[in-house]
Amino acid sequence: MRVLITNDDGITAPGLAVAEEIAREVAGPDGEIWVVAPDNERSGVGHCISYVSPTRLTEHAPRRFAVDGYPADCVLVGLHKVLKDAPPDLIISGVNKGHNVAEDVVYSGTAGAAMEGGLNRVPSIALSQYYRSTEGAPEDMWSSAKAWGVRAVRAVLKMPFPETTFYNVNFPAVNPEDVLGMRACPQGIRGEATFDVNDYTAPNGRSFQFVRHRIANHSAPEGSDARLLMDGWVTVTPLRPQLTADDLLASTQAALEAS
Repeated sequence: MRVLITNDDGITAPGLAVAEEIAREVAGPDGEIWVVAPDNERSGVGHCISYVSPTRLTEHAPRRFAVDGYPADCVLVGLHKVLKDAPPDLIISGVNKGHNVAEDVVYSGTAGAAMEGGLNRVPSIALSQYYRSTEGAPEDMWSSAKAWGVRAVRAVLKMPFPETTFYNVNFPAVNPEDVLGMRACPQGIRGEATFDVNDYTAPNGRSFQFVRHRIANHSAPEGSDARLLMDGWVTVTPLRPQLTADDLLASTQAALEAS
C-alpha cells in the first residue's frame, strides 16, 4: 500500500509523526509512506488553494517534501507531481492538534486536505486529536490517537468511498483505556458561536484582534460528533463536498415560479 500523508500543522508537527506511525503499520512492511506537508502551520484555512500564486516544493528527505502552500495544495502537488506516475492508495491528513468536529470541519485545513483527496477519487481520511489541559487530562495528549489510530484507519478502509466521499475521524481527550469505542455519527452544529474576537494591545501601543475558538461542544446535538467525542468515543463521520440543501430545492423552485 502506498500512503500519502499531509496535515495543516506543518511538516515539523508532532501529530504528523503520529500519522506516519499509523500509516506504517497500516501499509505493512512492503508499504510506501510519502509525506507532502505545508512548510509552516496552516490551521484554519479550510479548502483553500494557491490559485493565484505559485507554490514551491522542497525535498527534505527521501519521500518527504514540504510545500509553501496550503494543505489542499499539498494533496494536489502530491497527486499530480510527486506521485504522478504511482498514485497513492490512501491519503491521511493529520493527526491534527485539536478536534475537527461540528462546524470546525468547515474551517479545518485538515478536513480540507482530505476533501481534496476525495475530489480526486482517492480514499482519504482526516485524523484529529481532541486535547485539554484541565485536571485529569492524559499526560501524553496523543495517547488515544496512538492507541486507536491503526484500528480506526483499518476500520474506515473497509467502508465504502463512493465518488467524492471522505471520512473524518476524531480521537477523544482521554487515556486509551478510557476510550469507549468507535461510533459512526453525523457532523453536529453547535448551538453557540464557534469563535470570539479578542482585542489585544501590543507593547508598542498598536491594537490587534485575535480570533479565539470557543469550546461549546455541549451545545451540539446528542449523538453528534462533538458530543460523542466529548463523552470519550472515537468518532467516524462520512463527509462529502456536495453542499446542496436537497430538502430546499422544491421550495426554492416554488418561490421562483411565484416571483
